[in-house]
Amino acid sequence: MNSKTATAVAHPNIAFIKYWGNHNQELRIPSNGSISMNLGALFTRTSVTFDESLQTDQLTLQGESNTGPALQRVSGFLDIVRKTSSLDSFARVESQNNFPMGTGIASSASAFAALSLAASVAAGLDLEEKDLSRLARRGSGSACRSVPGGFVEWAKGSTDVDSYAISFASPEHWDLADCVAIVSQAHKATGSNEGHRIANTSPLQAMRIEQIPSHLKRCRDAILQRDFEVFAEITEHDCNMMHAVMMTSNPSLIYWLPPTLAIMQAVREWRKSGIPVCYTIDAGPNVHVICEAAYQENIVSLLNEIPGVERVMRSGPGGPARPI
Repeated sequence: MNSKTATAVAHPNIAFIKYWGNHNQELRIPSNGSISMNLGALFTRTSVTFDESLQTDQLTLQGESNTGPALQRVSGFLDIVRKTSSLDSFARVESQNNFPMGTGIASSASAFAALSLAASVAAGLDLEEKDLSRLARRGSGSACRSVPGGFVEWAKGSTDVDSYAISFASPEHWDLADCVAIVSQAHKATGSNEGHRIANTSPLQAMRIEQIPSHLKRCRDAILQRDFEVFAEITEHDCNMMHAVMMTSNPSLIYWLPPTLAIMQAVREWRKSGIPVCYTIDAGPNVHVICEAAYQENIVSLLNEIPGVERVMRSGPGGPARPI
């Protein structure tokens, strides 16, 4: 057979307890465990074709051919798949998102989760979920959390073998909504890879990592018990800690824009008024406003009134990466 093709879909995830910093940069073994929720309304669809006639790997993103660092990163990842499968063909990769890339909405997570599944299937591998999660982690750390479905915990582990993510609650367990307030669609100047690399230059990183085990337990228990008050408190605190590390790293990373802060302040006021709502922010300026699904229409309306909010995307919990 001269070529083999497979296509997969995966969802980005929003971390409630954040992953920031690596114990092993090459293998993307994290400095701490993390907890997230897949976003079912947002997705990356990726097709991989291993073709003996190709002279090099090819990458198309959002309909445009890509070379340079993006292709190098994908080729390096495909080398892992080729080595695992004893395949030596180059591949054609075509990928599309239905949400902005590089703006702090975990586009690399869904991208590498979808790529992991499509590439492994195309290469003839039949990987269990934990091994697919391990593979996705090699492309982008947070991608390992986009492989299982629903509410997911990534155990940091200490080696390539034991660092992977598992689902601890199904998408149906808790009817939450993520209302993503887009305040900028510009590609961020400093990506997460570089941020992870310099995390330990912050004097706050060691303190943050010490607190993570208690953060994980509080967040996991709050989700399992559907306790929004505790969930909101720990989610916002953990987010603020990660951004404090970013701001005190060398060089300093400040992703927030004026509308980012306006949304954060507004969300706290809305919660004081009795609405079950909280915020969290990944490595970018856009704000994930989490609420119980019954309140999402109200939250979207309120967000759209804040100057600087370009649009609001919304999503409930999503399922695992899947072949199509």
